[in-house]
Amino acid sequence: MELLECVLEIDDIDAFVSQLGEIGKRHDVTIQAFDASYVAGRAHLERAVELADRAIARGENVARDRAVEILLYAAGRRQIDDALEMGVGEGRQRAVILVDGEDSDDETTALETLVELDAVVRTEPTLEPQDEATLCAFFEITDAEREATDASLAALVRERVVLLEVDK
Repeated sequence: MELLECVLEIDDIDAFVSQLGEIGKRHDVTIQAFDASYVAGRAHLERAVELADRAIARGENVARDRAVEILLYAAGRRQIDDALEMGVGEGRQRAVILVDGEDSDDETTALETLVELDAVVRTEPTLEPQDEATLCAFFEITDAEREATDASLAALVRERVVLLEVDK
């Protein structure tokens, strides 16, 4: 799995998503873009990919598209419309684009192609610092829960991702 941390300026979300799909097909990889405010680090997305792949292998996936299944797990939600809040939208935003495939060379080549998209304003670290208020609100992590544990916010978010598997 490769990640492109960047700032995006998206004028037409449908055209942007179409471009991601075309690049994914061309390089035989899955590509999913996230608003970086909703991502609690690399391990969050690694876990989502792992659980999405397991659901697909078992025939328990909700979405037909692997990228959408990864989004569902990353968001900790079974409803696509609810999970889409975690995706990118039109306008300027800090983002992280996940690229995952069988071959690391394919991932690297796809990543190089993504960097050249007009929507990519610049590459820069976007996963740190984490937007704690957004993460807590989206994943419904309360102050009481945070006070009751030594676990990091990122660990609590990953727990929500895993709980999606249990809640099925």
